Amino acid sequence: MAARATRQQIVDAADELFYGHGYAQTSFADIAAAVNISRGNFYYHFKTKDEILDAVIEKRLEDREWLLARWDETSDSPAARIACFIRIVIVNQAKIMAYGCPVGTLTAELAKLEHPSKNKANAIMALFRDWLIRQFIDLGHEARAEDYALHVLGWSQGVATLAQAFKDEEYITREVEKILGWLDGLVPGRAAKT
Repeated sequence: MAARATRQQIVDAADELFYGHGYAQTSFADIAAAVNISRGNFYYHFKTKDEILDAVIEKRLEDREWLLARWDETSDSPAARIACFIRIVIVNQAKIMAYGCPVGTLTAELAKLEHPSKNKANAIMALFRDWLIRQFIDLGHEARAEDYALHVLGWSQGVATLAQAFKDEEYITREVEKILGWLDGLVPGRAAKT
């Protein structure tokens, strides 16, 4: 197996384990077992768990940058792009109900641990915030763009937390419909759905 492919397998396995079990609860041995490689081969790629964490954060950041860029390219309006962001809780609801939001849970865990990589993880939330701000500006709400962006981001984190706590798919669907109605009311020429 090529070194690059092995390294990517380690990062992918660590990403899943950090999401499902948490960073602190995942050991080198857990990751090595998931990839089915020897510890020696494992240490060739990563010397510390913190190095793996940084690689996982970089992967998550790149994955989210790609997703947002795809929405920018394929959605015809800022409201449609924001709706894509909102609907992601339905697209990923099974995982969210099991483990919460992959970005939110990692940033919260690293903050509690006062981990040196917490600011790197926070960059993913900043990426979402900044992208949402641009969408609301494009929608014609420059004066309130940051407020609206944080509202949507806070909404998504709250829904993910309650979805994990209560495992209620209908709750997720209701909340998505409510915030989509709110968003529709921000589109010039439209009134909010009730």
